[in-house]
Amino acid sequence: MTDALKRLSDEGVAIWLDDLSRKRITSGNLAELIDQQHIVGVTTNPAIFQKAISGGEGYEQQLADLAARKVTVEEAIRMITTADVRDAADILRPVYDATEGQDGRVSIEVDPRLAHNTPATIAEAKQLAWLVDRPNTLIKIPATKAGLPAITEVIGKGISVNVTLIFSLERYREVMDAYLAGLEKAKAAGLDLSKIHSVASFFVSRVDSEIDKRLDSVGTDEAKALKGKAALANARLAYEAYEEVFSTERWAALDKAHANKQRPLWASTGVKDPAYKDTLYVVDLVAPGTVNTMPEATLDATADHGEVTGDTIRGTYDQARAELDAVAKLGISYDDVVRLLEEEGVEKFAVSWNDLLKSTGAELDRLAPTEA
Repeated sequence: MTDALKRLSDEGVAIWLDDLSRKRITSGNLAELIDQQHIVGVTTNPAIFQKAISGGEGYEQQLADLAARKVTVEEAIRMITTADVRDAADILRPVYDATEGQDGRVSIEVDPRLAHNTPATIAEAKQLAWLVDRPNTLIKIPATKAGLPAITEVIGKGISVNVTLIFSLERYREVMDAYLAGLEKAKAAGLDLSKIHSVASFFVSRVDSEIDKRLDSVGTDEAKALKGKAALANARLAYEAYEEVFSTERWAALDKAHANKQRPLWASTGVKDPAYKDTLYVVDLVAPGTVNTMPEATLDATADHGEVTGDTIRGTYDQARAELDAVAKLGISYDDVVRLLEEEGVEKFAVSWNDLLKSTGAELDRLAPTEA
């Protein structure tokens, strides 16, 4: 076992776990990861909850109680997921206090079926913040076109946000703009900006999965040589954009009001192609002020044999641009790739949510008390 996780943390990378379940909470596993593996945050998504709840362990009694009350399946899911997030937030509260709110965060996502409905996303974000009722919660809002004004509105109300499903550099800049606009609204409303936090979840491995597939279709040696490079290049240029936006005069005015930077968060960091090293999207995306949220397999791989060699982002921007340009010259459209990935990302979470509705509904029916 190396001490790569500590070195990663020392380089300014906040290590978050991309998973949550009731068993992880009640067994003491989450507390153990915080204590031993430098975990300082947790992210969830509809797929994670679908896996946890359909697995069943730890949920039986609450499901039986909800069935006895004859609640709707949507209400049952919200009661179950917010309970898990609330408990995880309590476990992470000492981290939140020690980092003055920077870390110790747990994310919960708005219903993914609302991704293209701005007013409903705003309403759901407010409801989730109220339901969990913990200061160290982040409400996840997707970076769709409809999500952008929702981000501004929710930040403007003082609710901290994790912006999810970001694939393109253009959309990432729009996300940062939406965050700054939200802070400006919050400032105008007299809110304490130091209490508002945000991360922007920039997805990594899925970019390689899609572009590598297209490079394989091209089939030339030049195309094959570019495999496994686009995702890192994309993320590194996102960090360049982050540095630019948070050095502007607009940001300086908010900084004076004690606002917090919206940190870039590397999401989808589990390697999909077994030909790549299993720590690729961790050790090659190291820079201060970032978050890396890892599935447990990636966390374990990094702890076991990750080679953290310092900052692997700054100083790479020209090379990153050249690599994306080389992909484009082969006829692979960046715009088409990121559009497809956003559409698929929203759709996959909606499918997971619908699966969760079905499996939870079946459990409620099974556990419903028979009428006397």
